[in-house]
Amino acid sequence: MQEIRGKEQVAVITGASAGVGRAVALRLAREGWRVGLIARDAAALRRLAEEIRAIGSEALPLPCDVADAEAVFKAAAEAERIFGHIDAWVNCAMVTIFAPVRDMSAEEFRRVTEVTYLGYVHGTMAALRHMRRADAGTILQVGSALAYRSIPLQSAYCGAKHAIVGFTESLRSELRHENSGIRVTEVHLPAVNTPQFSWARTRLPFQPRPAGTPITPDTAARAVVAALRHPAREYWLGLSTFVAILGDMMMPGLADRYLARTAVEGQMDRIPLVAPREGNLFKPVQGLHGVNGRFDGREGAPCISGGMARFGAATAALLAACGLGVLIGRRGR
Repeated sequence: MQEIRGKEQVAVITGASAGVGRAVALRLAREGWRVGLIARDAAALRRLAEEIRAIGSEALPLPCDVADAEAVFKAAAEAERIFGHIDAWVNCAMVTIFAPVRDMSAEEFRRVTEVTYLGYVHGTMAALRHMRRADAGTILQVGSALAYRSIPLQSAYCGAKHAIVGFTESLRSELRHENSGIRVTEVHLPAVNTPQFSWARTRLPFQPRPAGTPITPDTAARAVVAALRHPAREYWLGLSTFVAILGDMMMPGLADRYLARTAVEGQMDRIPLVAPREGNLFKPVQGLHGVNGRFDGREGAPCISGGMARFGAATAALLAACGLGVLIGRRGR
């Protein structure tokens, strides 16, 4: 394959064939980035690459399973060989299963973990191999409010998202210790209207649906691209993400009770399933590789850095405590 050289920035995106990953690839391409595309379905990646070339950018399909570390390393090496460098790496690949823990197998837990957590580890390791030589680049982890506040019926996915945060915090500290020029950022998302609800494995009696009103994948993609431009420690997208993270920090027991009461039925649509759906857990599902799912997605959502959100919440709590203290003092007199 002929090498492509130039000054344009290069990003590699995992989970690029559908949903948020596909939306990120298309948005970066429209802004002039050249993109490497990683996912399992080679045909879906070829179609996406053709769409990107039609809008005037360069795309390189790199089909592989992110659970296979060596395959990811080879994909990264091919991206650097063709494009000359890697400026950004976006980890977005995921699989999930909708089911109570009692109805899941150890093999299903392992597979979700291998893709949704270890896939991020493998992608990050691959990015570091190539970014260390230039001592520059940005690694972005597409996270979730569920990385901080788990919900029922998605225990394997929530556990994997929690693990990504722990892994990324360790890496960030190591890079700071080395005075590295490589930046690491996270964007934690609320529910997003992606095809996952139509192709994820499920043991539920009804079709899965997002918990709450989802945003569009392009809304998430805009936040991801903005974070690549200005990589803060982490970003929280959407009011529900803000409430979930801070609410769990302050009142986890109340969150347990609220979710037990609302989040089981809240993740099931009214469309019954006549049999358990095997979904895309172990192999791709054909025909659903688009950006949007079948629900109505909300355009736009507030995005704030996690540090600013925590500072604002702490300030509000301090002011409330001071106000309460003044009120008690006046009543005492």
